[in-house]
Amino acid sequence: MRTIAVIGFSPNKERPSNFVSKYMEKQGYEIIPVNPNHLFIENKKCFSTLKDIEKKIDIVNIFRKPEYVLPIVEHAIKLKVKAIWMQDNVWHKEAARIADEAGLLVVMNDCLMRRHIKESE
Repeated sequence: MRTIAVIGFSPNKERPSNFVSKYMEKQGYEIIPVNPNHLFIENKKCFSTLKDIEKKIDIVNIFRKPEYVLPIVEHAIKLKVKAIWMQDNVWHKEAARIADEAGLLVVMNDCLMRRHIKESE
């Protein structure tokens, strides 16, 4: 799994969505920003929604409040992604259940960068 769509990617370098994504890109992952408020972030084309992305996505990394998660997961399932990753403080049990039943790997309330660093040690 090498292609990550980042939901809620922020242009603010101090926001976790920005520095986690930059870290993952330095590790060889392809990052696709998803934020309806921007056309480009970090010199990358930014998409309004998952369904606007024409490329195959492996992981959907979610940096949004829990109340926004379910529709994101439903779109991700339709796109046949392999994994849903909900960052720190992002929990949605119903979305996780639906994704799990669809055969996706599901992680809630964990940081992709922190996990990658830990696994690399």
